[in-house]
Amino acid sequence: MNSLSDLSQRHCKACEGGASPLTPQEASALATVLPNWELDTDHQKIRRQFTFANFHETMAFVNALAWVAHQEDHHPDLEVGYARVTVHYQTHAVGGLSENDFICAAKVDALLI
Repeated sequence: MNSLSDLSQRHCKACEGGASPLTPQEASALATVLPNWELDTDHQKIRRQFTFANFHETMAFVNALAWVAHQEDHHPDLEVGYARVTVHYQTHAVGGLSENDFICAAKVDALLI
């Protein structure tokens, strides 16, 4: 269906209130394209932890990720430490996961290629 390259080339669509989140089956299928991301057990969020050599690399990654989030108008929750960043995606407007979460996760992965 989708590949990492396919997802990273797509753009997020505006989410409207009342739209449905992805089903567990849809979320699981998209998660197979992003093997480094963890799908939580209730299929409501995806997350990935990134590690870096130092604070400068960490912040450079955060700034690049912020640019992606701004371009797509889809923003993750971040946990930032000295040499690590944990990225969480969930589409709050739908109360779960949307394809936008997987598109942005693929774009974040592409930052490190």
